[in-house]
Amino acid sequence: MEKLENLLSTAIKEAFVAVFETGIDEKQIQLQKTRKEFEGDVTLVVFPFLRVTKKGPEQSGEAIGEHLKSNSDLVIGYNVVKGFLNLEINSIYWSGFLNEIAEIENFGFEAVNSKDRVMVEYSSPNTNKPLHLGHLRNNFLGNSVARILKANGHEVVKVQIINDRGIHICKSMVAWQKYGNGETPISTGLKGDKLVGNYYVKFDQVYKEQIAALVAEGKTEEEAKKQAPLIIEAQEMLLKWESGDEAINELWRTMNSWVYKGFESTYATMGVDFDKLYYESDTYLIGKDKVQEHMDTDSFYEKEDGSIWINLEADKLDNKLLLRSDGTSVYITQDIGTAIIREEEFACKNYYYVVGNEQDYHFNVLALILQKMGFNWAKGIEHLSYGMVDLPSGKMKSREGTVVDADDLMLEMKTTAKEISEELGKLEDMESVEKETLFWSIGLGALKYFILKVDPKKRMLFDPKESVDFNGNTGPFIQYTYARVKSILRKSNFKGGALDFSNAAVDVEDVNVIKKLYDFPEVINESAALKSPAIIANYTYELVKVFNHFYQNTPPIMKEENEAIRNLRLTICAKTAQVISNGMYLLGIDVPERM
Repeated sequence: MEKLENLLSTAIKEAFVAVFETGIDEKQIQLQKTRKEFEGDVTLVVFPFLRVTKKGPEQSGEAIGEHLKSNSDLVIGYNVVKGFLNLEINSIYWSGFLNEIAEIENFGFEAVNSKDRVMVEYSSPNTNKPLHLGHLRNNFLGNSVARILKANGHEVVKVQIINDRGIHICKSMVAWQKYGNGETPISTGLKGDKLVGNYYVKFDQVYKEQIAALVAEGKTEEEAKKQAPLIIEAQEMLLKWESGDEAINELWRTMNSWVYKGFESTYATMGVDFDKLYYESDTYLIGKDKVQEHMDTDSFYEKEDGSIWINLEADKLDNKLLLRSDGTSVYITQDIGTAIIREEEFACKNYYYVVGNEQDYHFNVLALILQKMGFNWAKGIEHLSYGMVDLPSGKMKSREGTVVDADDLMLEMKTTAKEISEELGKLEDMESVEKETLFWSIGLGALKYFILKVDPKKRMLFDPKESVDFNGNTGPFIQYTYARVKSILRKSNFKGGALDFSNAAVDVEDVNVIKKLYDFPEVINESAALKSPAIIANYTYELVKVFNHFYQNTPPIMKEENEAIRNLRLTICAKTAQVISNGMYLLGIDVPERM
């Protein structure tokens, strides 16, 4: 069936020829959803045509509306509010649309790989600590954006860069060497990432004690920070690592291997994955080489101490360090190398970096440096910036051990879901294994939905208790509605498919749900364009609200004697369930068949 907007545009152009004896440019036709306080389905903005009609906005709207109502099977009514013509669409269009999509399994999704290849980088943890609440927002956003772009027709490559080298990694290593007494994940029973993270915290504790002692001896705080023995040891370890010292590298490989196993477990619980892993320890050398190759390029220069910089003042930025005087690299150097490798391997149209908004400047500089190196593809680099996550208790700090551990939070969400579900008392006939799966689905669904329903660019406050609520704009509320719809379909033995309901008298409640279903493809397009899962999340919630209103204000479906109407409403149920499922899938959320 042709899109409603296209059919209306054709009818409107014909109306102008008939009523005003003139043609109009289709680009002038502005159609939008009718606002809830007015009657109608689609609104035509009349103002752009006043030069053609030679009449006021109300008169023009009346003339167009009357012609459409009298001459088009599509429009059965209209009203004019100032310069806006609100059109009521024939319910036959809506029932025909429903029948057409009845057998389309992935309704709303574009053809697979029908658009450009793109890359989404997310997670990108450091190997000196476990993943925390901030990483959860990052991973949920990245995974969801990748799914949305794929549903929009893009070939998507999901990657992460693992920050496995640098002074912060050496801090954990030095602390383990000095205070670890040979501890391992096996000997302690701790996940490897948590064990290593404990030594990162230990380093900070001892380092602060040493700073305080030096300040007490008369040093300034800045002097004390540089002269504390522990930081000097970490810096010396970094230089040894970069020079290839085998003992240091062996310790580095061992401790990183502990962390990787811990990450794998956490990612499995999160439900996220990657197509390719990159390691900073591999890519920073390439970045160093690329910087040195482009020393004869405008804006690149070397200082007297041997450090290498780029002058970005002409671009209203500052001078950026690329290589230190001792030849060691900085973060931007590694990102230059990684970006070049990725382009050589995948040649993507766009490269999306899901990283917190504190790195806005960094990614502006990265794209600019690569373009100055002559890489035109760097214009496709886009930073998908997002706001930080706060808790009622305040801001988190990894080095002080005040972070909310991702594993602990996910387990807490599952436990809370279990407690609430058991209070509702509807799971007596479920097997224990099925219950456990359900509790994880509800808990993680609550967590993901609460985070993803917020515009990514906004800083957010995460409230665990508020998120696991079976009412309101929450994941469990949507999951519960889905389970209820599936229950209706099971009891009716509805098999789906295209059924004959052409003679059904379509009620306003039916139309309201069908109209909301009609919006789904455009919602995916908008969400992909803005790289915002919040658009999908809030659309899914709106669909659930409209469906629940339909269900509560429609006579019981299985008692409906008119077969055409019963088929229509069961098809509405089936397509609603499918779109809820598809919408939640795009958010990385499971929808249980029973709750």
